[in-house]
Formats: sequence, C-alpha cells, structure tokens
Amino acid sequence: MVLLYLIIGAVVGYALGFMRGVKTCAESEVNRERNEKIMELFEGKDSINNDDIQKLLGVSDASATRYLDELEKEGKVKQVGKTGKHVYYEKA
Repeated sequence: MVLLYLIIGAVVGYALGFMRGVKTCAESEVNRERNEKIMELFEGKDSINNDDIQKLLGVSDASATRYLDELEKEGKVKQVGKTGKHVYYEKA
C-alpha cells in the first residue's frame, strides 16, 4: 500500500511540475512581447519614463517599475535619476 502511495505521489508531482513548466513558457512569451513593446517606445525618443509604460501597457505604477527594472537588469535600458518624477530611462 505504501508503494502505491509513493507511485501516485510521484506521478502527481511530475504532472504538477510539467504544468508549471508549461506556464513558465507562456509567461516568458508574454514577457518577451511586453519587453518588445517597451523597447519600441524608444523609436523616435531619447528617453521614456514610468508613465509611458503605464499608458502603453495599461498597468500600475508598481508593475511599470518592475518591468523597467527587469529591462535594466538585462542591460537593455539604464535608469537616470534615483527616485521620483524626474526618473527616466534611456536605451543602454
């Protein structure tokens, strides 16, 4: 009986892990598309700011900041300024 429970647990664990992997692939596609849209904002502009991202994607201030931070970590943009309304981003 214990062996049966171990086998069932392994199968369920594998299935959950597989489904998590599928979700990750879908999320990475969404992230890629979102990042492309953000980078397209630079066409004809020297800089963008958080408000630009909020309007483009229809997201909150916190989400826009998180997306820009992610692009900064990837080396695609650089933040100019520390905090507040005067922060903007340039292509790296």
